[in-house]
Amino acid sequence: MDDQPSLDREKIARLNSHVEIELVYRSGETEKLAFDIVPDQQADFVSGFLGESTPLAQSILDNPVGETVPYLSEDILAVRILSVGAIAATPTDEAAARRAESIRKAEQASARTSAMIFASSFSGKWGDYDPGGIEKWEDEGS
Repeated sequence: MDDQPSLDREKIARLNSHVEIELVYRSGETEKLAFDIVPDQQADFVSGFLGESTPLAQSILDNPVGETVPYLSEDILAVRILSVGAIAATPTDEAAARRAESIRKAEQASARTSAMIFASSFSGKWGDYDPGGIEKWEDEGS
């Protein structure tokens, strides 16, 4: 591939580095992305911070600029590392708070779904349960 950058063994994708990549799709199309690889507790992909244990980070970490590495995800076949440099920005503490709130909401939704499944499927000597009552209870508890 003539348009592929040459391997630069001095510039390797590492933790706390800014990385520009190109996703290579099955169709042959490509898409460029840029982000900073950070410790997982600082991850906030929407703000450009990719956690080090994510599959994408794991596929590119310790690889040099110019390397094309396999990365099978949906229609993506590979990732090409275009450049590696100093971290572009410092993650804020807000990412951890947003992540904690997202986890809390997901846990609530999971508990509500489990309760509704139980209520919808259970009928016994104590009578039927009303799944609609669970939603009312959740709304009052929020």
